[in-house]
Amino acid sequence: MVHKKNTAIMLQEENLRNLIYHVRGVEVILESDLAQIYQVETKVFNRGIKRNIERFPESFRFQLTKKEHENLRCQFGTSR
Repeated sequence: MVHKKNTAIMLQEENLRNLIYHVRGVEVILESDLAQIYQVETKVFNRGIKRNIERFPESFRFQLTKKEHENLRCQFGTSR
């Protein structure tokens, strides 16, 4: 459950599973999906990460390659 300004959002397990992708043998959730969960713009979410980078181990975050990004875009069309 995520709380923001006294508004509770229930994250159903099935909906959360639909946000998980496999990249480099690791399960990931995209920054845009995490930003949506926390009800902020993606750029605000990323700014918060950068300001608190010490809280996020390098293994917790990584940049997709152009090819990985394209592969995920193809998955979006078939899975969503």
